[in-house]
Amino acid sequence: MPDSLVFMMGKFEARIPTDRHYFESHLWAQSNGDLLRVGFTSYAVRLLQDVYFLDWQIDPDSNVRHKQAIGEIESSKATSTLYAPADGRLVRFNEALLNDPSLINADPHERGWLYEFATSSSLLQPDEYIKVLDAGWEKTQRILKSQFNE
Repeated sequence: MPDSLVFMMGKFEARIPTDRHYFESHLWAQSNGDLLRVGFTSYAVRLLQDVYFLDWQIDPDSNVRHKQAIGEIESSKATSTLYAPADGRLVRFNEALLNDPSLINADPHERGWLYEFATSSSLLQPDEYIKVLDAGWEKTQRILKSQFNE
């Protein structure tokens, strides 16, 4: 794995590779030619836990708006809507995930990427993303504790 920063989620490590950029919505983005390859951060994967279903609500090569619903993901924790991380064009999906979404769990930073995206939005540097995690961790812990106490 490339060099990475570490954010501690209690006793679990969330690795934040330094060879890519980040969206506040817990997605990484890495240049792939003129496009960005986008996937879930290890922080997001840890919160989702075991992903077992992924469905896209838009077609490849679609223009999207920031926070537009683009798909749905099911995991052992919940069913969640996936939203566009920024204005842009969602060019193509990782077809391998349609047959085996567990790649998101097993290899989120490489084979488990979600889609390729074109955007002119600014992205966070790895250290800036760590600050986002720090700022929201206390709230996230409260949400997790309330889920376990239901």
